[in-house]
Amino acid sequence: MAKIGRRKILIGGSVVAGGTALAIGRSSDESGPRQPYFLEMQKALKAANIGQPTLVIDRARLNANIDQLMSDLPDGMGYRIVAKSLPSLDLIGYVRARSGTDRLMTFNLPMLLALSEAMPEASQLLGKPLPAQAAKNYFNALSPHKAEAAARIEWLVDTPERLDQYAAIADAQGADMAINIELDVGLHRGGMEPGNALTGMMETIRQSNRLSFAGMMGYEPHLSKLPTALGWQERAKEGAWAIYREALGAANSVFGESAVNASTRNAAGSPTYRLYENTEIANELSIGSALVKPTDFDTDLLEAFQPAAFIATPAIKVLDETRLPALEFADGAKRMIDPNLDKTIFMYGGNWMAHPEDPPGLRYNSTFGHSSNQEMLNGGPKTDIKPDDFVFLRPTQSEAVVLQFGDIAVYENGTIVESWSVFPASA
Repeated sequence: MAKIGRRKILIGGSVVAGGTALAIGRSSDESGPRQPYFLEMQKALKAANIGQPTLVIDRARLNANIDQLMSDLPDGMGYRIVAKSLPSLDLIGYVRARSGTDRLMTFNLPMLLALSEAMPEASQLLGKPLPAQAAKNYFNALSPHKAEAAARIEWLVDTPERLDQYAAIADAQGADMAINIELDVGLHRGGMEPGNALTGMMETIRQSNRLSFAGMMGYEPHLSKLPTALGWQERAKEGAWAIYREALGAANSVFGESAVNASTRNAAGSPTYRLYENTEIANELSIGSALVKPTDFDTDLLEAFQPAAFIATPAIKVLDETRLPALEFADGAKRMIDPNLDKTIFMYGGNWMAHPEDPPGLRYNSTFGHSSNQEMLNGGPKTDIKPDDFVFLRPTQSEAVVLQFGDIAVYENGTIVESWSVFPASA
């Protein structure tokens, strides 16, 4: 028998060790057949002659989500639409009609003006305090024949100083302003806590000829981020509600219990609204994102809701390999270790706050990086897509993403049935 040299033994051992390491470290193939749901949506987009990145809303899923929300609300609980999360006059109007609410939560001057002009009969509560100059600009810009809208706004104030500013604006404009006080119920993003300063603000409102008490708002999204283990979330919830109760007690002493009961007691958001089982604390809840369910809202409390908004964008180039500039020498090894680098898709646009949804198993290439022009995605060997087919992504949030694509394509029963305009990007 021929004598085997030490060098050959070492080389052979290295090959075996390398092969073992490769087998152990090899990623599983995540690609697979396309979902029929998205193939039908793709067919509808092509039939509608859409060939650019588009935000699509599934109206059947939207309807189901609205109905789910309304069935969840306790008896006597009002619903306020969060306009920033559904930033389209048409979409907000649709949700208003199906839910039967006339309450809106608004977050900036352009949105406030647009809704005042389009829906002057609606009640608007500011979701964050506007700078005094923005409040002045509202009164100066509002069309005279839409003046009724101003009477239905609840202006949010977070400090005694802002209240004084708004009082000066009301006097200068000769306009009445309904004031809603922001409470800090544990988020610590500003607002008032019970005490002399809060009671003093209430006294200022009570004594004013132009200001009126509209209610209070206590926002607590932090509750949904806390673990339920060891009662942590429950303690934080009870702490938030204790602050709200104390503030309500102060309001009762200044304005009287009947006036406070008739006022707005706003709370919650999509992540936390299901924590409210009665109207002891809040008498209305604000929800927007749950109705289209971006990925940030994939939580246990919102499990019954369906994703209803998707980014659809054409695949410009589909390649049967992944080659990275100046790293070509490593491409083969990378594909052996990770079959999800088997194919490359360059899609039309990109760099959105969104995750690939279909075809299955697509992912961003961390080495190539993001691109707002031609985003690179990789997929496994079973990735089935050709140029001009659509890639579908789920937004992580709705408030900024919806504004990036022009008109919303409304999808229903296998067809694009309508287009809904969105607010200007500045809104």
